[in-house]
Amino acid sequence: MAITFDFSGRSAVITGGAQGIGRAVAERLIDSGAEVALWDINESIAAETARELSSRGKAIGVGVDVSDLTSVETARDATLAAFGKIDILVNSAGIAGRPDTLWNYTPEHWAEVLNINLTGPFNTCKAVLPGMMERNYGRIANIASIAGKEGNPNAAAYSASKAGVIGMTKSLGKETASFDIAINAIAPAVAKTKILEQVDQKHIDYMLSKIPRNRLVLVEEIAATIAFMVSEECSFTTGFTFDISGGRATY
Repeated sequence: MAITFDFSGRSAVITGGAQGIGRAVAERLIDSGAEVALWDINESIAAETARELSSRGKAIGVGVDVSDLTSVETARDATLAAFGKIDILVNSAGIAGRPDTLWNYTPEHWAEVLNINLTGPFNTCKAVLPGMMERNYGRIANIASIAGKEGNPNAAAYSASKAGVIGMTKSLGKETASFDIAINAIAPAVAKTKILEQVDQKHIDYMLSKIPRNRLVLVEEIAATIAFMVSEECSFTTGFTFDISGGRATY
């Protein structure tokens, strides 16, 4: 039987919430009583997913470019108008980028990955944290990656962006430690999501070969860990990176 947490009266924002890990988190939270706002670059898919989830609770879809602070602030204001507050933020939006060696990466491709994967969480945290601090409550889960700990070949931009997420999480945990705010990251091994469409099979096989459990992590397994991370019961742990790498991580 799945462990459940009570999210009644809580409002959650999930970036990249229309599909993949983000959708799995949204389903987990809404089934436990939360109101969910699905922030996604594809507004139509976000709206459709919100409609599908609305039979299970209150859900809205919001189009947003997380790499643009003005867009994020507009999405925040729309969410506040619908829910009145934001208690939970899950930063799930991200891209893999093109698989290639660093010396063959163009500055444009490098910037694209960093802007979405690292500047995106910076923007969303910057936008919602003042409200959390004012109410003295908040939970933020940043989705990093095992690549941010170990580095994957032919994925320097992705690995650097996720390492940055881990470092940012550690800093934010310390900066907000005097509040009832918990900010943690999670470092999954590779999961079967649409992001794999951005890389070739050779790269997927390499990542799979590094996982002692010898399988991909399920989005539902990631969502289960995140449910604890954004619950009231995660009241002391902050600035930490949770492992969900199937035994790959050694620290």
